[in-house]
Amino acid sequence: MSTTAETKSSSHSSNGGNEIMKDIVLWRRKKLSTSILVAATATWVLMELYQFNFLTLISWFIIFVVSSIFLYANMLRLLSKEPQNWLRVELKEETTLRMAKKVRAWIEESIRWLIMVSTKEDLPVFVGVVASLLTLSYVGACMDFLTFIYIGILGGMTLPITYMKNEDRIKRCREWLREKYKRCYEIIDENKAIKKIKSRIVMNEKEKEKKIE
Repeated sequence: MSTTAETKSSSHSSNGGNEIMKDIVLWRRKKLSTSILVAATATWVLMELYQFNFLTLISWFIIFVVSSIFLYANMLRLLSKEPQNWLRVELKEETTLRMAKKVRAWIEESIRWLIMVSTKEDLPVFVGVVASLLTLSYVGACMDFLTFIYIGILGGMTLPITYMKNEDRIKRCREWLREKYKRCYEIIDENKAIKKIKSRIVMNEKEKEKKIE
């Protein structure tokens, strides 16, 4: 009974996390999506354009938080109001266990995927994975990790919502490209057939000339 309850709670929490990610990516929670995009952009601008390092940004962020709490508490005292007891803030054990389970599940899924790709006798999948990793390594050589992560965040925050809004146009464009590809393939096949017929005619003519000689 306990194992079934744990599996149900873990599946429920994972589904809840997936729903939150979908809401963020599809801009259903606009405030949260906007804050993530603004934070990612500000971090990239400060670290790449202004050449701030990570430790400096973390220090400034902590200074901002401490100063804000200090000013807020003193404002409440000046207004003769009781400030909140911030010492009661704590991270619940359920939240930490849920986070640890999610991290463990991601690691286990990654290990299973690597083992499946390595041991499964499917050459196209293996070649595709190796080609993707080589492409990723080439892209990593052209840019640093922070820029790569920032481009990934931008793509994740813009491409899905763009596809949802223009799904019909994208499908029509995909069908048009597919038809063009089929026509080009048929033309290439026809050219190959014509070349084969011409080569056979030339070979027959040469054989006739040799017999006459």
